[in-house]
Amino acid sequence: MSTNESEYIVQLEDVHKSYVMGKEAVPALRGVTLDVKRGEILCLMGPSGSGKTTLLNIVGGLDTPSRGHVMVDGENVVSLSEEKLARLRLRKMGFVFQNFNLLSNFTALENVQVPMVLIGRRDTKRALELLKLVGLGDRVNHYPSELSGGQQQRVAIARSLANDPPLIIGDEMTGDLDTETSYEVMELIAQLNREHGTTVVYVTHDPRMSKFAHRTVNMRDGVVIN
Repeated sequence: MSTNESEYIVQLEDVHKSYVMGKEAVPALRGVTLDVKRGEILCLMGPSGSGKTTLLNIVGGLDTPSRGHVMVDGENVVSLSEEKLARLRLRKMGFVFQNFNLLSNFTALENVQVPMVLIGRRDTKRALELLKLVGLGDRVNHYPSELSGGQQQRVAIARSLANDPPLIIGDEMTGDLDTETSYEVMELIAQLNREHGTTVVYVTHDPRMSKFAHRTVNMRDGVVIN
């Protein structure tokens, strides 16, 4: 860690978020303060409507808070322009979603290369190394329709690492997978954390998947309850 680098990669202070539904403002977050250390695996849990996905989206710059402060790797996310926010996401964050979000007409290799192309490079060697890292070295030219759900999620994980971001954000990464495959995916996430120090913040509804985290934060009604 450099002398200018904070111990915390994510810092949230008094974060509120409300959505307007008709004439009413419905609160999703009610003053969340939370820090995530570099190299930590943090799990967010809570019932539907507790605010965990909203919080995850705010950390990832996919949504904006109604008020509060959000810092990611030293950047004030709330004050960034759309262009700078997009650049921050591409270079410092990797995203893994429940439904994989792969491009159906791209091969596994091409899907992994997408974030690279968006910052102006196409590093085939790096993409191949990442697919090998996630156990898909023999599936590089396969399309998503030719891969199992677990394999598609492994491609998504490889893609999330394409630009070597310090932070991985996962939203129900194992939600569409069977139990055995879910464990395999989470073991891979834990391995990446151990070997590369990648920080991971993820949401799950499955208590078994929370056991891979260093710390679990429970939410209810838009607040942290533990």
